[in-house]
Amino acid sequence: MAGARVAIRKGGPSVSAQRIEDAWQLKAACRGPQASVFFPPPQFERKEEKLERERRAKEICRSCSVRQECLDYAVSIREPHGIWGGLNELERKQLINQQSG
Repeated sequence: MAGARVAIRKGGPSVSAQRIEDAWQLKAACRGPQASVFFPPPQFERKEEKLERERRAKEICRSCSVRQECLDYAVSIREPHGIWGGLNELERKQLINQQSG
Protein backbone atom coordinates (compact mmCIF):
# COMPACT_ATOMS: atom_id res chain seq x y z
CA MET A 1 0.00 0.00 0.00
CA ALA A 2 1.85 3.04 -1.24
CA GLY A 3 1.55 5.95 1.15
CA ALA A 4 0.23 3.81 4.00
CA ARG A 5 1.26 4.51 7.55
CA VAL A 6 2.84 1.61 9.42
CA ALA A 7 2.28 1.37 13.15
CA ILE A 8 4.35 -0.92 15.35
CA ARG A 9 2.32 -2.98 17.77
CA LYS A 10 3.19 -5.67 20.24
CA GLY A 11 3.50 -8.77 18.11
CA GLY A 12 4.55 -6.96 14.92
CA PRO A 13 3.68 -4.11 12.58
CA SER A 14 0.17 -3.30 11.48
CA VAL A 15 -0.92 -1.18 8.56
CA SER A 16 -3.32 1.70 9.01
CA ALA A 17 -5.95 2.48 6.38
CA GLN A 18 -5.06 6.18 6.84
CA ARG A 19 -2.72 7.27 4.04
CA ILE A 20 0.06 9.66 4.95
CA GLU A 21 -1.17 12.16 2.32
CA ASP A 22 -4.51 12.28 4.16
CA ALA A 23 -3.05 12.68 7.67
CA TRP A 24 -4.26 16.31 7.66
CA GLN A 25 -7.74 14.91 8.33
CA LEU A 26 -6.65 13.90 11.82
CA LYS A 27 -5.95 17.58 12.60
CA ALA A 28 -9.21 18.92 11.12
CA ALA A 29 -11.32 21.15 13.37
CA CYS A 30 -14.49 19.54 11.98
CA ARG A 31 -13.78 16.16 13.59
CA GLY A 32 -16.15 15.21 16.36
CA PRO A 33 -19.76 15.91 17.25
CA GLN A 34 -19.99 19.16 15.26
CA ALA A 35 -19.22 17.30 12.01
CA SER A 36 -22.93 17.11 11.17
CA VAL A 37 -23.06 20.82 10.26
CA PHE A 38 -20.73 20.21 7.32
CA PHE A 39 -23.24 18.11 5.35
CA PRO A 40 -26.95 18.48 4.61
CA PRO A 41 -29.31 16.47 6.82
CA PRO A 42 -31.17 13.47 5.37
CA GLN A 43 -34.51 15.32 5.61
CA PHE A 44 -35.57 18.49 3.77
CA GLU A 45 -33.70 21.62 4.82
CA ARG A 46 -35.17 25.11 4.39
CA LYS A 47 -32.98 27.75 2.77
CA GLU A 48 -32.59 29.67 6.07
CA GLU A 49 -31.62 26.44 7.86
CA LYS A 50 -29.07 25.60 5.17
CA LEU A 51 -27.52 29.07 5.33
CA GLU A 52 -27.28 28.90 9.12
CA ARG A 53 -25.77 25.38 9.05
CA GLU A 54 -23.23 26.47 6.43
CA ARG A 55 -22.41 29.62 8.43
CA ARG A 56 -21.65 27.49 11.51
CA ALA A 57 -19.51 25.10 9.47
CA LYS A 58 -17.57 27.92 7.83
CA GLU A 59 -16.97 29.48 11.26
CA ILE A 60 -15.31 26.22 12.36
CA CYS A 61 -13.26 26.19 9.13
CA ARG A 62 -11.95 29.71 9.74
CA SER A 63 -9.95 28.56 12.77
CA CYS A 64 -8.83 25.23 11.26
CA SER A 65 -5.09 24.70 10.84
CA VAL A 66 -5.58 22.39 7.83
CA ARG A 67 -8.18 24.43 5.97
CA GLN A 68 -6.11 24.74 2.77
CA GLU A 69 -5.28 21.01 2.69
CA CYS A 70 -8.97 20.25 3.13
CA LEU A 71 -9.99 22.56 0.30
CA ASP A 72 -7.24 21.23 -1.98
CA TYR A 73 -8.43 17.67 -1.31
CA ALA A 74 -12.09 18.49 -2.01
CA VAL A 75 -11.21 20.29 -5.24
CA SER A 76 -8.88 17.51 -6.39
CA ILE A 77 -11.56 14.83 -6.01
CA ARG A 78 -14.40 17.14 -7.13
CA GLU A 79 -16.28 16.51 -3.85
CA PRO A 80 -19.95 17.22 -4.65
CA HIS A 81 -21.30 17.54 -1.10
CA GLY A 82 -20.73 19.52 2.07
CA ILE A 83 -18.47 22.27 3.34
CA TRP A 84 -14.78 21.58 2.72
CA GLY A 85 -12.02 24.08 3.40
CA GLY A 86 -14.58 26.76 4.15
CA LEU A 87 -16.40 26.51 0.81
CA ASN A 88 -19.74 24.93 -0.10
CA GLU A 89 -20.45 22.96 -3.27
CA LEU A 90 -21.25 25.97 -5.45
CA GLU A 91 -18.27 27.96 -4.19
CA ARG A 92 -15.92 25.05 -4.95
CA LYS A 93 -17.41 24.71 -8.44
CA GLN A 94 -16.80 28.40 -9.04
CA LEU A 95 -13.21 28.05 -7.79
CA ILE A 96 -12.59 25.10 -10.14
CA ASN A 97 -14.04 27.08 -13.07
CA GLN A 98 -11.80 30.07 -12.25
CA GLN A 99 -8.74 27.82 -12.05
CA SER A 100 -9.48 26.15 -15.39
CA GLY A 101 -10.56 29.30 -17.21
